[in-house]
Amino acid sequence: MSRSRPAPSRPLESLLNSELFTLTYGALVTQLCKDYENDEDVNKQLDKMGYNIGVRLIEDFLARSNVGRCHDFRETADVIAKIAFKMYLGITPSITNWSPGGDEFSLILENNPLVDFVELPDNHSSLIYSNLLCGVLRGALEMVQMAVDVKFVQDTLKGDSVTEIRMKFIRRIEDNLPAGEE
Repeated sequence: MSRSRPAPSRPLESLLNSELFTLTYGALVTQLCKDYENDEDVNKQLDKMGYNIGVRLIEDFLARSNVGRCHDFRETADVIAKIAFKMYLGITPSITNWSPGGDEFSLILENNPLVDFVELPDNHSSLIYSNLLCGVLRGALEMVQMAVDVKFVQDTLKGDSVTEIRMKFIRRIEDNLPAGEE
């Protein structure tokens, strides 16, 4: 008697793409660790690479999601967590820890697909392995006229129970708005 496997929660193509991305990303981080002398330089490179990806990825996101302009930072947080992360990483982080002024929040990733199959060596304790995500968020939001600060404050690779990304709204970028936009 054979037992059928339960249907995956994501389509097989999505799972394969996710695993391929995870493994490729791991190879990239490994190479950066070989190319740079310290973790801080690797962290900067990951952020810079992520920023460049985010600058380009926002066009794909806007075309595929049909999301209009967000009216405030709370709406932006919802779109990031419920649509963007789901679309590109297959996860939906929770949004927590809003600042009283509503200009800062945390994204909690119960499961970070970038760290599947990863264990940080002891000699890379200050490596922010998934720092590419911070750059992607910063770059994408800059293209929609939002300057933000994005950083990891908790990481499962460093023994924390969850991965937490902290996002802080800095300012609206007015100088890049097309004529007629406000």
